[in-house]
Amino acid sequence: MLHFQTAAHAASVAANHAALTAARIATRVPGTIDIRPNTNGLPGIPQLREIVGAIMSIGLILAVVALIIAAVIWAFGANSSNPHLAGRGKTGILVAAAAGVVCGAAVALVNFGWDLGQQI
Repeated sequence: MLHFQTAAHAASVAANHAALTAARIATRVPGTIDIRPNTNGLPGIPQLREIVGAIMSIGLILAVVALIIAAVIWAFGANSSNPHLAGRGKTGILVAAAAGVVCGAAVALVNFGWDLGQQI
């Protein structure tokens, strides 16, 4: 015996199927991915840390040298009545101080960015 569905019955079946499918999708939880920096993943990581530390030391030493040179230029410009040279010396002191701050805060800035990125 053949069974003919009415349009209302077919629509009801389709709506129930759509509701069940939506409920299955809504309850499906995606797998959590937890990836952290791996300090043992590649050979040479300890040596790379040593190299980065040495570069930071060189940057700080160069910032101190630049500060001393800028102070001498500022003093020479002020004593020789050369306002342009004195202004360059003042700018050099600010740049050298900013370079020292950035070299000293590099690790903290990168860690701040990492922590900020982990909160997204």
